[in-house]
Parts: sequence; structure tokens; C-alpha cells
Amino acid sequence: GYWQKQHTGADFEAFWRKSLHDGWIEGTAFATKSVSAKREDIGNPPQADPNAIELNIRRDPTIYDGQFSNNGWLQELPKTMNKLTWDNAILIGPKMAERLQIASKDVIELTLNGGGDQKKTVTGAAWIQAGHPDNSVTVTLGYGRTRAGRVGTGYGFDAYQLRTSDAPWFTTGVRIRKTGAVYELASVQGMQSMDTPDGAHRPLVRVATLEEYKNEPNFAPEMDENPPAELTLYKPYPYKEEAYAWGMAIDLNKCVGCNNCMIACQSENNIAVVGKEQTQLGRHMHWIRIDAYYQGDRDNPKAYFQPVPCMQCEDAPCEVVCPVGATNHSTEGLNNMVYNRCVGTRYCSNNCPYKVRRFNFLLFQDWTTPQYKMMRNPDVSVRSRGVMEKCSYCVQRITEHRIDAETASVREGKEIKVGDELQTACQQSCPADAIVFGNINNPDSKVSKLKAQSRNYALLGELNTRPRTTYLAEVTNPNPELKG
Repeated sequence: GYWQKQHTGADFEAFWRKSLHDGWIEGTAFATKSVSAKREDIGNPPQADPNAIELNIRRDPTIYDGQFSNNGWLQELPKTMNKLTWDNAILIGPKMAERLQIASKDVIELTLNGGGDQKKTVTGAAWIQAGHPDNSVTVTLGYGRTRAGRVGTGYGFDAYQLRTSDAPWFTTGVRIRKTGAVYELASVQGMQSMDTPDGAHRPLVRVATLEEYKNEPNFAPEMDENPPAELTLYKPYPYKEEAYAWGMAIDLNKCVGCNNCMIACQSENNIAVVGKEQTQLGRHMHWIRIDAYYQGDRDNPKAYFQPVPCMQCEDAPCEVVCPVGATNHSTEGLNNMVYNRCVGTRYCSNNCPYKVRRFNFLLFQDWTTPQYKMMRNPDVSVRSRGVMEKCSYCVQRITEHRIDAETASVREGKEIKVGDELQTACQQSCPADAIVFGNINNPDSKVSKLKAQSRNYALLGELNTRPRTTYLAEVTNPNPELKG
């Protein structure tokens, strides 16, 4: 009706259809303006004060510039380096935090004085980030929105207030003031600690330089005091020789901690979003997590990332303690979950040394909104309150390809074709090809060849759980001129 009033011609229908097709309305563009650069600073840039605090403005690693802030999957996805969810924070380095007596979660005020009426102030929670430069703060965009929708409204602070057209990403002269308040952030870093109860360190991520690897190629498995496989109280499972034996190898040399596998797993397996409050209580639901480890000086550490799904143990501690047989061993070596049997004792979670099981403390899924049925994977059960869940090696995909192999006569030998056809969701989404899944009974499979490498080791192998998921240790090749 508005454009009918604006259009004076008689051919409104043709005009309207053309506008809809093109995506714009002719004759409505602003007049072109001619601009020229101010050249007085070119060749003679102003010298920055070395003691001034720098301000770095970055797009958020999960919700970008805010356009994805109403996506619950991305809000609950931990940031790569600090594992924060549902909020942004003012990132500062350890030295600066110590000097200004700022602790993580302290509410601080950032003031950027551009002169005159250009004074800008934002308030947000601080987070001490290992490896962050001194005399510098980093803020991320996309939060603090007031009309983003049910999910995105009201979380974090609006860093756009500090952004100007002449300094959109970087500037200096920021002042910091502690307000005395504390804001609770939801970070999942350290929630699934696999160290011993007395705090003793375990070599979870194993790293060597190229020279060390050449001198001792078996350094990774030799770090374990692995007991013999036959030294166990578990009754061996009677596998058939011709059966598939599913396994996974994760190359730590390739993993960059992007969290892509977490989102892919959540999409594939109908994993619920639990919200900030439940995340703070340690009740996040992701079936695979990316642990971040920092080694060395906190001001300039080395960072390592380790994806941790269910290990699918041969001697699974979770199976023997379940009173109703809800978690059990399959003929192909998977630790299955039978959701209909689970009564929520959580014994399996308590007995899992890898801390990869998740429990539905509340009814996190919406069972009534019909539109959600189109969002979910129909091949995966939607879990209810009181049920334990975990990584299944995407058993629905395995089953689908097994049915295809049994019914399609064009497939020679009726074998499940592993590789481009059968992949787990995490493997399929990994941009670095760090995760490899397949049949370890086939010595020619890619996963078998990776497990045969000298870098291959079992996580917490000294516990003799005999996990089907193993890791390839990281080998670095640092430039000696840049070292230190």
C-alpha cells in the first residue's frame, strides 16, 4: 500500500513485480557523494604512547558481529581460548590483571576519551586470558543486544559503544576502573578435569619437538605404565572375527580448537541447549568437548587443544555399574545407551574417568512445539528428563550404511564403505581432518594405519580401560631463531 502511493504510473503491478525480482526499487538510491582523504597525517603518523592501554575490537568467535546472537547452539558453544558461553568479556593479560588487582568476573569500566563529546564508556566483566598481551584489552562484538530475540537479548555488554568510524578495530588511550561489582560468567574450562583426586598432573596431551621425536619415536605410548590387557577383572567380550570393530584416531597435530565438531555433533544428535544457569552448574550437554591446555609462562604460554568424545572403552567402567543394563557393549565394540532403560542413577557418569557422559537434570527439550520436529534428526532419539546420554560414534549413520550395504547388490561383498560415505558428524565437519573414524578390524583402513603409528597413545591408558578412541601425539618443529 505504501509503494502504491509512491508510484505514480499506471503500471504498478509490473513495477512491483520487477522491484521484488531485482531486490530494490529504481530511483530510490541516494545521490553519489565525492569524498577525498585528509592527507595531513599521511607520512607523519602520530606516535602512540607506549604506556597507553590498547583497545582491540574483534568479532565474536561464535556469534560473529551479533547476527547469530539468537542462535542457542552458538550462544552455548564455548569460545576457543577461554571456554566462555552466553557472554562476552573484557579480556586482559595476567600481568596487567595483577598490576590493577583485577580478578576474573570483576566488573570493570572501560572509558575511551576521544575529546569533546566523544567520551565513550562501557561496563563488562573481566576475564584473565593466558597469553594476552600486556597493556591491552580485547572486547568482542555481538552482545548486549536489546531486541535480538528470545535467546540473544540481554546477554553480555555492547562493545559497539567503543567503536568509531576512524578506529573500528584498534585504538589506544583506554582507561580502566574497577566498579567493585562481580558478574558471573559461564566458562566450561576445567569442568571435566581428568587429573587425579589429589591434583597430580597426568600427561593428557603429549608433545615433542621434531628432534625429540626422531630420537625417541615411541615417546607417546612409553609415557604410560600400561598394564597388560589380560590383567583385568572384566570378562572379555566374545567378538566375531568377521564383525566390524569401530574405532577413532584424533591427530592433535591437526586440531586447531575451532569447536566445529561440537556444533556438528549437536546438530546430528539432537543435543539440547540448557542455558547459562545450567551451564554454570556444569550441566552443559555437548557429547564432545575441546579441552584447552596452556603450558609454560602464563604471559606467553603454549596452547594445545584436545577433542574428547566418549572413548568407547573395551573395559568400560560405565557398563559394570549400571543397575539396569542401560549402558552395554555392542557386538561391534560400541558402548551403547538404551534410553528406555535408564533410570538416572548416574553411576555411569560417576565411574567414567573421561567425564564424557551427560545427564538431563531437567526437561531441556521442547516436546510440544511442532516446528522443532523439522529441526531434529529423525534417526536419533530425543531424550527426556532423568536420562543419561553420550557420544554414540553416530550409531545411526553406521546402521544406515549397514542397511544400505545389505540391500544394495551393487556393493561388492556387501561391506560398509568407510571413508567418504560413512563418517561421524565430528569427522565430517572437521576442517583440518583431525578426526578419523573407521573399522579397525581392517588393517588397510585409514584409522588402522593411524593407530599403527608410533605417535598413537591411549588417553588415561594406565587405567586399562582400553579405549577405542586414541590420540596421535603432537610433534612441533619450532624455528630456532624464533624460539623463546
